[in-house]
Amino acid sequence: MTNPIVNDPARRHDFVLLFDVTDGNPNGDPDAGNLPRVDPETMQGLVTDVAIKRKVRDYVDLARGSEQHFKIYVQHEAFLADNRARVFAERSGGKKTSPADGRAWMCDEFFDVRMFGAVMSMKENNAGQVRGPVQITFARSIDPIIPLDLSIVGPAQNAKEVRKDADEGEPATFGTMGRKSLVPYALYRAHGFFNPHFAKQTGVSEEDLTLLWRALQDTWDTDRSAARGLMACRGLYVFTHDSSLGNAPAHKLFELIQAPKSAVDAPREFADYTVTRPADGEVRPGVTLTTLAE
Repeated sequence: MTNPIVNDPARRHDFVLLFDVTDGNPNGDPDAGNLPRVDPETMQGLVTDVAIKRKVRDYVDLARGSEQHFKIYVQHEAFLADNRARVFAERSGGKKTSPADGRAWMCDEFFDVRMFGAVMSMKENNAGQVRGPVQITFARSIDPIIPLDLSIVGPAQNAKEVRKDADEGEPATFGTMGRKSLVPYALYRAHGFFNPHFAKQTGVSEEDLTLLWRALQDTWDTDRSAARGLMACRGLYVFTHDSSLGNAPAHKLFELIQAPKSAVDAPREFADYTVTRPADGEVRPGVTLTTLAE
């Protein structure tokens, strides 16, 4: 049974997230032809915090998006101004409002504003700036990766014209050429932080935290695509502090979760790694470890 303190928004939480990818591109770099992101000095793979938050947003939208308190502000192919305009129109009653009012409305309406924050200091429907209690680092692969850029051929083509081979006078190969970038296998590690002081300001509840932990575990199963290959959560470890200011430095707690480089020259599955951690419970004075997934 999960320790209930892990869902307490009045406590500080620091967490370690492990996830892997097999034959997929977890986060393409538009400046590099959409190749998987890498650190050019170490060749470790990278996944941005923005990409991880996008997955959380998509999961929450799918699971609870029909409920008013769990709407998502940053949507695919949507104008943020339209979302603000709708909320202001529904809640202002046509009266003049202050940025403080707008900020409170936006936090109450949108899960991602409440958790991740947002900059909404615009001329129209000014809702100020919200500093979110949840922050996530870039994820970095445990081992270096070698991104692959493969040629693919689709079975059909857009144009109706059929090209002729110059020598044979025969139809050329029918299909559309393309490229597909992927990582054969990589285990990634990201770190996250929950600040209860900011959570109090945005109105985060136990229900919100429960949903966040569930999203980090399950979003990989609701976000499938051919480009991303097989992705899965391989570990979610939450360190909960008795004090809202914290009882131990986060980096010292993160060191308790060990995921060293694989002894295999070319790791191709999670079994090629050995993850070690302390037993659940108090791991430092005033700090409790809860394992939500492994």
